[in-house]
This record gives sequence, C-alpha cells and structure tokens, in this order.
Amino acid sequence: MSHQYYVGLMSGTSMDGVDAVLVDFQSGQPCVVATYEEAIPEFLLEKLHLLANPTTEDIILLGECDRACGELFGNAVNNLLKQTNISAEEVIAIGSHGQTIRHMPNLTYPFSLQIGDACTIAVNTGIDTVADFRRKDIALGGQGAPLVPAFHQAIFSNSEHDRVILNIGGISNITWIGSDGIDIFGYDTGPGNTLLDLWYRQHNTNNYDEKGQWAAQGKVHQPLLDRMLKDNYFSQLFPKSTGRELFNMPWLNNHLSHFTSLAPQDIQATLSQLTAQTISDEITKKSTIAQVYICGGGLFNDDLINRIKRLLNDSTIDSTAKLGLEPQWVEAIAFSWLAYCFINNKTSNLPSVTGARKAAILGVFYPAN
Repeated sequence: MSHQYYVGLMSGTSMDGVDAVLVDFQSGQPCVVATYEEAIPEFLLEKLHLLANPTTEDIILLGECDRACGELFGNAVNNLLKQTNISAEEVIAIGSHGQTIRHMPNLTYPFSLQIGDACTIAVNTGIDTVADFRRKDIALGGQGAPLVPAFHQAIFSNSEHDRVILNIGGISNITWIGSDGIDIFGYDTGPGNTLLDLWYRQHNTNNYDEKGQWAAQGKVHQPLLDRMLKDNYFSQLFPKSTGRELFNMPWLNNHLSHFTSLAPQDIQATLSQLTAQTISDEITKKSTIAQVYICGGGLFNDDLINRIKRLLNDSTIDSTAKLGLEPQWVEAIAFSWLAYCFINNKTSNLPSVTGARKAAILGVFYPAN
C-alpha cells in the first residue's frame, strides 16, 4: 500500500511556536514520520500578542499578521520536509489550525478567527492546504471548539476502559471517552498555561515558568483562589469553550485588586492551583476514578501536574506517550487528521462536544495550483 502523507500545523494560545508534523495515514491510523518546531520571530510575536488583546481593533495589523503567519507556517512545513527524503509532491495535504486571535462563540453573530493565510501556505509549499476548520461547526450552531475530541475518540478509545484525554495548552480541555464508544463529551475547562505565562512574564525575563519551579516556591492564597473559582464560566454547562478573551490580565487584575501585598510567587502558586482544580473538578463530575492521559505543554509543568495528581489521587494519570503519541505533538497530529478527514469526505466534529446541529466535514480547501 502506498504512503498517505499529511502535514499538521498547530500554534496554540500560548504562542510558544509552530508545531509541524509529517504523518502517514497508510493504515488509517496516524504514524508520525517527522516533527519540527518553528520559532515565532520576536517582532511577529509582539504583534500577535497585541492582536490577541481583546481591546485591539486594527484591521491593518490583522491583515499583516495573517500574511506573516502564512509565511511562518509555510516555512515550518518546508523545514519539516527538509529533515526527510519526502518531497512536497508526495504530501497529499496540509491541515493548518492557524493562530487564534479571537474566539467569540457566544455573541449574537458568533465567530472564531484564526489567521495564517492558507493561500500563502499552499503557494509557498506547493502543497494543497486545508484550513478554517471552525466556521462550519459554528454555522451549524456549535462552539467551533474544541475540535480535538473527535480525533481523541478516533485514536484513543478503548473498549475496556473509560478514558479522559486532558490537553493543557494555554487553555485546558478534556475529552471523556466512554468504553462503550458512544458516551463522549469534551469542552474547555478553563485556563491552562495562559494566566501562568502572563503573570510569570510580568515578573521574570523568560516567557514561562519552567517546570513550574517559581510556582512551587509560593503558597496558595485560598481567598484569591475562592474568588477566581466563582467566575461564571466554571459553573456553565457544556458545550462551552473559552480563550484569552476571558482569561487574561484584566481578568486577573480585577481579582487581585481585592487583595494587597501578595507575594508574586504566591499568586503564581494560586494560579497553578486554579488550573489544577478546575481540571480535576470537571473530571470528577463524571467519575472519581478514571484513566487520565495528558498531552500539551502543560504536561512539562511539574508543579501543575503534581497538583492535579493530588486532586485526582484515585485516578491513573499518565502521558499520551503510553498510548503511542508523544504529548507535545498530539494537537498538530490532530490537524493532519482533520485534513485527512476532509480529503476523504469524513465528518470530523462531534455535536455532543461542540453543540452543532449535526456532524460535518470541516475545513476549506486551498489548492497549491
């Protein structure tokens, strides 16, 4: 059987780089051939952070960043293929998530906007590109997110055990996969790394708290934690999704304004506990005993993972590596799968997750020629 190569591209809320994976779907299941991470240039990163600020309404900045991200994502693909003996002509399609700059699923006219011009990606790589995966789901009345639970179900379901796939990026999301293959739901639980990264950058020179060492030096301030946990998002029923439009520095500063003289490390520890507790609260709503498999950059935050383990002490907690996929690449692989589904006319959303009226083939096709 001939190879069926697809490329998946992912840049998340944390904006810590563009993940690119080359995946072979020859067997119908993803087999990772090569991986590559493209750094986001500092000048573009500054513009993206500005653009992602909910108060920014600059259409020229939007257009400029859209093209710049298209070139960046195209470079990631070209550099990925340079590591292999596989040519662009052998790749069936690229699946690009793009860079989310607004996710507003609850407006009168809801939308989710990802930039990274797919025409530029297709032209610069010579590979047909599938992108814009969220709009069809939103047009069908869904949240447009999270999209990865359908991939989790296809790849990680098990007939003997219920499983929870926990993805911790800038925002955290869970996918509950019942052993019956029918009971499945998923949604954003709330912040993942986003508040931790924002607060850390205000007090340190690096972009993130490596292994959570700074948070581990602090003590949880329970009154601050209790106040943050009262946010309406945490009590909403699913389907639901969120992003930096809600969980951002103005949100945090509003809560901090009610407290004085808290040590920065104590605030970091409290934010880590907020992420851990909102995750564990959602998992234990379904069962106090679960098999939990973690992916995403948050897996490498030792302080955060230790907090989650303490809160889910009856659960088995491991990395998705135990299921055959390295945790830092799962989301990028998911977007190669979404492109695979589009090319093969397969539906790829889960109405039970997003709230869409029906399952649909997601994505828009951008030919290279």
